[in-house]
Amino acid sequence: MVKTIIHVDMDAFYAAVEARDNPELRGKPLIIGALPGERGVVSTCSYEARQYGVRSAMPISEAYRLCPGGIYLRPNFHKYEKASAQIHEIWGGYTDVVEYISLDEGFLDVSRSMKIFGNAPNIAHAIKEQVKQQTGLTCSVGIGYSMMSAKLASEEKKPDGYFEIRTPEALRNLIIDRSVRIVYGVGPQTEAELQRIGVYTVRDVYANRQSVINALGSQGKFIVDLADGVDYREVAARTKSLSLGKEHTFQQDVMDFDYLKDVLRLIARELSYQIRLKGIYCRTVTLKLTYKGMKRITRSQRGDGRNRAADIYGAAASLLEKVEKRPVRLIGITLSSFTEAAIKQASLFDADAGKQAEKRDSVILALQRRYGLDAIKTGSELHAEKRLQPSQPIPLPPISPNNDREGD
Repeated sequence: MVKTIIHVDMDAFYAAVEARDNPELRGKPLIIGALPGERGVVSTCSYEARQYGVRSAMPISEAYRLCPGGIYLRPNFHKYEKASAQIHEIWGGYTDVVEYISLDEGFLDVSRSMKIFGNAPNIAHAIKEQVKQQTGLTCSVGIGYSMMSAKLASEEKKPDGYFEIRTPEALRNLIIDRSVRIVYGVGPQTEAELQRIGVYTVRDVYANRQSVINALGSQGKFIVDLADGVDYREVAARTKSLSLGKEHTFQQDVMDFDYLKDVLRLIARELSYQIRLKGIYCRTVTLKLTYKGMKRITRSQRGDGRNRAADIYGAAASLLEKVEKRPVRLIGITLSSFTEAAIKQASLFDADAGKQAEKRDSVILALQRRYGLDAIKTGSELHAEKRLQPSQPIPLPPISPNNDREGD
């Protein structure tokens, strides 16, 4: 059976959601991320902002220099996650082999689905139309014989685009004179290594195959194969994120570690809510710090499955106690090693207390589902919020599985 893969990428997703919900933003240079004068970067921006040279991951100071008349908004991740859930549900209606790369991007293996829904173009156009009707958003769709070809196809006609790359020959003809960065896996560091041996374009890869392999070993062989259109990767269906995290960048470096603990407490509350909604537990809690001077460290603690805010906070706070006390620029928590059970040794004496706690947690979650996360707060959380005022509210972006990128 011939493999057929569709890659779907939402167009300027965060910005598009904001413009959908506020028509006054349509057609204007909209930048989502930090605000001018703050530390931070651009999460994404509208296509109008891109005409000024603004790009994702660009420092917000540079974005403001390029586009001082733009509209700058902090991201609203709860809103984006809601839209993403709708989009993912649509994609899942056409195949059960879906690899969600981020909130707004994914690969669909439709090789078997075509017996039910017709050929790949029919499926691709149906997805585009259904997404637009149900969410008010546009997406770009690419059809390919491999993951790389489908990805490149979806990028070829953005926004609201459609393109096909059906054969290795078609892929080679399309990319031969483009930067080597177009090949999957070639980032800035690999690009620099290739440039040292005179490889700047895909055509250069073809002319220097053995040099690329000699310079980069197995990675070089992988790059040569992909440039040739050889890609054996399979779409890996994933039902759960490999990790979930939140972080906060401070506008001024922080030396007060009690203050940092208050920030961790609020991050832990948000993460707890997210995994309790999914009905899962995490076994690993990782503390992430960036010090003044941009030195980054992570520290992890593995234990019983947990999903309560107090337990997540306790693990993160204990890790914070053990790190070097220096001014901190960024702090965050990442949860991983997910499980559907608490995995905790409990004695008979703990059984009744455990049932009571589960009942209480169930009631709290039901209220938060209905009235929002802020409907119920512990005394410690209220104290932390009071201590952090009048500081800026903490934005809490999710770390997407295996990828921090928000799509174009």
